[in-house]
Amino acid sequence: MAMKAAPIWVCANHSPTHLGVSNLGPRRSGFGANLRFDPDKFRKWECSGVLAQKAKTPVEDEKPLTPGFDSLGGNDQTQITESRGFHKDLNSLPRPLSATGLSSSPSDGSKVRVAYQGVPGAYSEAAALKAYPNCETVPCDQFEAVFKAIELWLVDKAVLPIENSVGGSIHRNYDLLLGHRLHIVGEVQLVVNHCLLGLCGVRKEELKRVLSHPQALAQCEMTLNKLGVLKVSADDTAGAAQIVAADGLRDTGAVASARAAEIYGLDILEERIQDDWDNITRFLILAREPIIPGTDKPHKTSIVFTLEEGPGVLFKALAVFALRSINLLKIESRPQRKRPLRVIDDSNKGSAKYFDYLFYIDFEASMAEPRAQFALGHLQEFARFLRVLGCYPMDPTI
Repeated sequence: MAMKAAPIWVCANHSPTHLGVSNLGPRRSGFGANLRFDPDKFRKWECSGVLAQKAKTPVEDEKPLTPGFDSLGGNDQTQITESRGFHKDLNSLPRPLSATGLSSSPSDGSKVRVAYQGVPGAYSEAAALKAYPNCETVPCDQFEAVFKAIELWLVDKAVLPIENSVGGSIHRNYDLLLGHRLHIVGEVQLVVNHCLLGLCGVRKEELKRVLSHPQALAQCEMTLNKLGVLKVSADDTAGAAQIVAADGLRDTGAVASARAAEIYGLDILEERIQDDWDNITRFLILAREPIIPGTDKPHKTSIVFTLEEGPGVLFKALAVFALRSINLLKIESRPQRKRPLRVIDDSNKGSAKYFDYLFYIDFEASMAEPRAQFALGHLQEFARFLRVLGCYPMDPTI
């Protein structure tokens, strides 16, 4: 298989001694004194179309982009209309973009266009409005359509949920980050306040079933069990509210946001029905181009890499951050779906098969800092593949 070039942050070739540490052996005591940064020698890390010397193994889903609309297939035309606050007429709501029916629409260019998955009133839309209060939000029916909307220049940014404090990581979106050539340029942390919604005049005791996204239903399990209602899955929370309003279902409620209630003209029968009140979802902001990292505020850097096989290799990979006092904020492992097993042959013990993993790491440092540059340069010594997904300011607000 031909090697595929992935845009990663790369450093000029230097020996390990120029990275602030000679090796991971016992001669570690002189590390602090040897850490020097020469701005002429290490002028910058930049997004490059070549892989690092160690990154020789192509990684799954790393497919080149195909410009234009022909590769998307399908003949459906989906209209993109502007989301302007609250809507009373359901027919005036923007129709979500689909991965097989993307088409551009005129825009005056005065607003940042931000794509999100779902329909108006979704929590992803609220995250987009928190990040860009005056933006034009563009709904998409699936996460894949969100990525394609940016790649085809239909929008400027996208907001993507990546993890929830109750439900954990959204693995599908980790896979999409690897399979597309977009950059993380920011993050948004949003408090999730689930509300029980119904038609006007309906009491919650009259409900026989409740619609919502499976995660929302699971997060409100105790309240819904007390009501004795049937839980029915929907594509998203705001979509559930839209169904109840459009079909006039008096015996059916929806778990969604207070904003969705106002958009679709529903009553809030009960607020904060989630089992854990401290329910926070973290979203990533994606763009076609990376931002220039700074040091004026706390930054986070997200990377993905694979490692050579061997004892203690993961320990060595994590040690490059500990040696430079870089705080790791998150580590996530994902099996490589197209090559899940790695076969190791041993003449004495025969062959063995292991899962081959991708490691996603968030660490608290800016790529403008020499210590972050040195750490990734050191990591390249035993990483078969390394890619910087983005360096961006941390969101300190909730």
